[in-house]
Amino acid sequence: MADGGGALTIKTACPYCGVGCGVSGAVGESRALSVTGDAAHPANLGRLCSKGAALGATVGLQGRLLEPTIGGKVASWSDATALVAKRFKDTIAKHGPDSVAFYVSGQLLTEDYYVANKLMKGFIGSGNIDTNSRLCMASAVAAHKQAFGADLVPGCYEDLDLADLVVFSGHNAAWTHPVLFRRMEAAKARGQKHVVIDPRRTDTAEGADLHLAIAPQSDVRLWNGLLADLIRRGAIDRDYIAAHVNGFADVETALAELNQSPAAVAADCGVPVEDLLTFYELFAAHERTVSLFSMGANQSAQGTAKGLAILNVHLATGRIGKPGACPFSITGQPNAMGGRETGGMANTLAGHMDFAPADRDRVARFWGAPDTARAPGLKAVDMFEAVHAGKIKAIWVMATNPAVSMPDATRVREALERCPFVVVSDCVDTDTTAFADVKLPALAWGEKDGTVTNSERRISRQRALFPAPGQARADWRIVADVGRAMSFDGFGWPSQARVFREWARMTAYENEGRVLNLAGLAALTPEAYAALSPLQWPVTADGQGTARLFIDGRFQTPDGRARMVPTRPRGPADAVDAAFPLSLNTGRIRDQWHTMTRTGLAPDLCRHAPEPFVEVHPADAEAAGLKDGALTRIITVRGEAVVLAKLTDRQRPGSLFMPMHWTNAFAPSGRANPLVAANLDPTSGQPEFKHTPARIRAHRETWKGFFLTRSSLASPTGLDLVWRRIPQDACQQHEFAGRGDEAERAALRKALVKGLTGELVTYEDAATGARRDAWVEDGRLVAVLYVTLAGRLPARDWLAELFAEPVLSPEARSALLFGRPPGAPIDEGPMVCACLKIGARAVQAAIVAGAISPDAVGVATGAGTNCGSCRPEIARMIAASVVIPPVKETLHVA
Repeated sequence: MADGGGALTIKTACPYCGVGCGVSGAVGESRALSVTGDAAHPANLGRLCSKGAALGATVGLQGRLLEPTIGGKVASWSDATALVAKRFKDTIAKHGPDSVAFYVSGQLLTEDYYVANKLMKGFIGSGNIDTNSRLCMASAVAAHKQAFGADLVPGCYEDLDLADLVVFSGHNAAWTHPVLFRRMEAAKARGQKHVVIDPRRTDTAEGADLHLAIAPQSDVRLWNGLLADLIRRGAIDRDYIAAHVNGFADVETALAELNQSPAAVAADCGVPVEDLLTFYELFAAHERTVSLFSMGANQSAQGTAKGLAILNVHLATGRIGKPGACPFSITGQPNAMGGRETGGMANTLAGHMDFAPADRDRVARFWGAPDTARAPGLKAVDMFEAVHAGKIKAIWVMATNPAVSMPDATRVREALERCPFVVVSDCVDTDTTAFADVKLPALAWGEKDGTVTNSERRISRQRALFPAPGQARADWRIVADVGRAMSFDGFGWPSQARVFREWARMTAYENEGRVLNLAGLAALTPEAYAALSPLQWPVTADGQGTARLFIDGRFQTPDGRARMVPTRPRGPADAVDAAFPLSLNTGRIRDQWHTMTRTGLAPDLCRHAPEPFVEVHPADAEAAGLKDGALTRIITVRGEAVVLAKLTDRQRPGSLFMPMHWTNAFAPSGRANPLVAANLDPTSGQPEFKHTPARIRAHRETWKGFFLTRSSLASPTGLDLVWRRIPQDACQQHEFAGRGDEAERAALRKALVKGLTGELVTYEDAATGARRDAWVEDGRLVAVLYVTLAGRLPARDWLAELFAEPVLSPEARSALLFGRPPGAPIDEGPMVCACLKIGARAVQAAIVAGAISPDAVGVATGAGTNCGSCRPEIARMIAASVVIPPVKETLHVA
């Protein structure tokens, strides 16, 4: 349909987190896109977070893969497809089907996932297909399967509105799922209680009724202690247990192996006993309780045990299958759930079937594929270890960036470098595509067309807003073409709608008790598929969705009863010691997504946290001789990184936090995952991103500078620099620091200025070692280079804005080398509200003028009135009566 201005408006789904928000996109000329939330979509009811609101800035074609390449040279689709098929066939013929592998992604649509799984497990005959969801949600999957008999999320988003108590266990919802957090904020205003279990005082914890800043990896001890206390209080539901649950006696016996007194549990978890008792009392008092658990619980060598400990508490209290009461695993990616459904994980088959003979034979019959894999394949970390060891000789990476996102990422790069044949299908160049023998251009969000499943099991349509650019193709079609080229039958679908229908039929095939069932969608016409409205599975034969599971107390186990499983706490896989005395925790930040291949295109999303950083408690910083804003070296057994230090008492003493988003394209020395050890949960295979022993020390650069230019640059080779790139609206900002001499600075300048034209204006100060250069051509600013040894560098904002001017004014030109306009300096402070581009100075001014609530600040400035993800930060500024100090000189001043 068309909006009031005549632009075509299409309803689709957001490509970011597992909330699965509905999006309305108004398409204009030249790929212009205006995005709003879809008010009719039940997941978000019209709200979008800062990332979703900025989608229109990410749909350009810069950096896109638009044609296949072989060995770096442009090739036809027919040649590229034929080569991939031949190399995979030849490898299988010589070394067997387990010598090849697919590594796929929660960025794929369900149709893409289904086709890839069918090709690898059904026709190649190997289980070696795994997904980057292994890094996010595999432990929750394993816990669900043990407790419920299948990977089943029992709750729905309405439960977040109805609950009287919400427990956030390793879940910083204010940043990772802000649209859901706004719903819970509204419920909190009506009296809902919030408890946050997290070593960090996150934005979610900041406004909670109770924050338990537990010691790293003490979650199982905490939840077991809660269950023991509920048993002592008589606050469990023995009738529910008798009717619907097995294993309670075994769990009770296991609890008795340790002292479960509040004092003992509090000591082991590192929290005040008074706070622990408050948690116990809140949980006992509120029957309508939702326990949200996410990456902080899952990304651990004890992730499955953590999930089971949470499920045990809910099963013992009967708080499951009821409005406002459930354990709720929140997914990190838009289609992590769709991948889990279709068999995207190495240890499952499609349709929530496993490798038991009956399941395997059923899948083989449905596909007409007698060679269907008979055993699970290699999970993500083990898969790349097998590549490194030469056991896997051909790998196809789809829509993900393991060279950045995997733990021990340097070893993953070594594996890809060693692999005889690497295929990457993606929409953009990434750190991983650098290792590809064949690159296949895939569609991006805004061009894809298919379905995704969100965290509450809701299937939504992701619709194309633009035609396919260049020669880019849908992932399902790329895989199907290779399947046909390998001479396999069953890959000739004419459309994604036909793929979906086959997938829906598979879920219903010989289904005698599997909860995942899309029977009501198995006969969708192309028109009905195109118009499909969001609905939750299981879907009945008459097309009706299901909000909550286990309402009748029946589970997908042979006897229909849930299973409580004993869990025993244990220490981290790697303990801190004198050499590495700190615990490094990695995770996400508010406005960035994964490895920045999409959000990095939106300058507004790069301003809240423009550079990689490490959060350090002031006591730990003092011991290491660190200052706030200084470049800091983080060292683990696996590697090193150099980032800015952020001193904050929101970080638990003895612990560090470092975001995982930055890549070679943005900050080569700021990548987090080369530091992370590949310690795995023994059941789920999920890596422990939340604890790696580390130490820190000052970097002690001797000079620094920045370079603004219209195009992005990679870090110059051959120089030992700390390098950052920060997108701005009209230019690219490059920050750097070095520890070398004049020869190093001269080499950098030579590399940067190569090819620049126009009039050069220069200023030098021998006393401070400062040099400032500006290039102007036809009255337009071309580039700016500032370097200093001992002096200050100006804020970059005004200089960056000059690149948008068609002709520099005489005043601006005369002030270029001062770095600020005549008069008072412009300093908006760090970005607070990314949606509306409101800095900390404006928020502070509103507070000084009398705005004493986030709502009042919103009225005065607009900050926090769109997605609301900045509201906790605004509340913190109000509570602290923040007075922002003058800009400090660091590597970068926002």
